[in-house]
Amino acid sequence: MRIWPAIDLRGGKCVRLQQGDYQRETVFGDDPIEVARRWVDAGAECLHLVDLDAARDGSDANHEVVARIAAAAGVPCQLGGGVRDEQRVVTLLERGVNRLVVGTRALRDPDWFRDLCRRYPQRLVLGIDAREGRVATDGWLQTSHVLATELAAQWSQADLAAIVYTDIACDGMLAGPNLSGLTEMQRATPVPLIASGGVTTIDDVRAVGQLGLSGCIIGRALYEGRLELSAAIEAARGAS
Repeated sequence: MRIWPAIDLRGGKCVRLQQGDYQRETVFGDDPIEVARRWVDAGAECLHLVDLDAARDGSDANHEVVARIAAAAGVPCQLGGGVRDEQRVVTLLERGVNRLVVGTRALRDPDWFRDLCRRYPQRLVLGIDAREGRVATDGWLQTSHVLATELAAQWSQADLAAIVYTDIACDGMLAGPNLSGLTEMQRATPVPLIASGGVTTIDDVRAVGQLGLSGCIIGRALYEGRLELSAAIEAARGAS
């Protein structure tokens, strides 16, 4: 299992939100490029970027910062947030992002996303964000009636790089991951699954790794020093 340190971008800064609430923001760094270098120096083999501005209103204001992170990091970067048309896919891939997370548009226009997966094999990740088991969209501002497990199953045959599953209730709360929800998601699809939300301790990392997931995104726990990245990477390797 790979550890993906999270770098959430808003207004060009590195921030974290609690449960996706834009009113509950903590700024962890004015220079996201330096943050990326710090994680790589600590052993990160990949980075998970989230463009919160793009997720909320489609803004491309953070694209230059994203390109600079990808160039400076020297490790694979995946980016989510506001990826809702092919031109943005092309632009971000050209700027050095290795793969892109698509959520809202995939749910609303599955034919478009299936075609995109065929033309960009293994470069796209399906982002499934859920509140009480149901898919949330538009930067977590809207909750649909679609079950997360049902959505995951529908994409089992697509040429996806992975599925990132975020339990919004756990995100940024430092209260541990939803292991039962992750287990259900793992059973629903053969696509490699990456967990996001709530991982706070070494025991959390081990527990997620024992589920057989391909990856785990960690954010606030790293920024607040509750979990050392090197220790998390070692625990992930041991749990796989």
